[in-house]
Amino acid sequence: MDLGLSGRVFVVTGGSSGLGLATARALAAEGARTVISSRDRGKVDRAVAELSPLAPSVGAVADLADPQAPGRLLDLAEETHGRVDGVLISVGGPPPGTAASAEDDQWRAAFESVFLGAVRCARTAAARLAEGDRGGVIGLVLSSSARSPITGLGISNGLRPGLAMVAKDLADEYGPRGVRVLGLLPGRIATDRTAELDRGRPEARERALAGIPLGRYGEPEEFGRVAAFLLSPAASYVTGTSVPVDGGALRTP
Repeated sequence: MDLGLSGRVFVVTGGSSGLGLATARALAAEGARTVISSRDRGKVDRAVAELSPLAPSVGAVADLADPQAPGRLLDLAEETHGRVDGVLISVGGPPPGTAASAEDDQWRAAFESVFLGAVRCARTAAARLAEGDRGGVIGLVLSSSARSPITGLGISNGLRPGLAMVAKDLADEYGPRGVRVLGLLPGRIATDRTAELDRGRPEARERALAGIPLGRYGEPEEFGRVAAFLLSPAASYVTGTSVPVDGGALRTP
C-alpha cells in the first residue's frame, strides 16, 4: 500500500529516541521529510544523521514546557521544507510512583511538560494547519493508561486520560477545517523508558507479560509503523479516536 507520505512534512517532538524516533524512521522510509526535536542536542544530531539518508531531516533542541517551542518548530518546518502536513507529539513519561506518593512538585513538573506542553503544541499546530483550510494531522503519543490505570504510574494515570479528551475536543473543533487529531496508546513497548521501569523489578515484568495476549513486549518499529499509517493520507477518515498499540493488553474493546 502506498501511504501517500512522499514529500510530506512532519514535526516529531521527542523524535530523537524511543517511540518518536521509531515513528520518524517509518515516516522517512516512506519519503516524508521531518523536523525532529528533543531536549538533548547530541541525540538530535544522531537522529538527524540516521534519518537524512532516507529523506531530508533537520533537528532542533526544544522543550515543550517552553511556550515558544511549538511555534519555532512549525516555523522551522516551513522554512526548511516549505510546508508542514502534520505533527506527532511525543513527550517523556512522568516519574513512577503512586498518585498518593507523588509530591506536589512532581505533579506540577509533569503537568507543565506532559500535559500543558502537549496541549499547547497541539492547539498551536491545529491553528497553523487550519490556515486556509489546508488541513493536516496531529497525533498525540499517550499511553494505555488513558483507558486503564497502570500500577505504579500514578501521575500518568492522572494526566493521560485528560489528554485523550483534549484530542477528542480538538478533533471536533478542527475537523471541519480538514485537521485530523488522534491519540496513540502504546502499551509495553521495548524502549529505554520501559527498561528503566522494569529495572530491578522482575516480578513486575512477569506480571506485565502475563497480561499481554501476544505474550511479549512490542518493538518500537511496530509502534512506528502504526503511527506512520495514522498520520498518512491512507488514514484520512480516522480522527477523534485513540488507537491502542499494546498487544491486546487493554481489557476494553
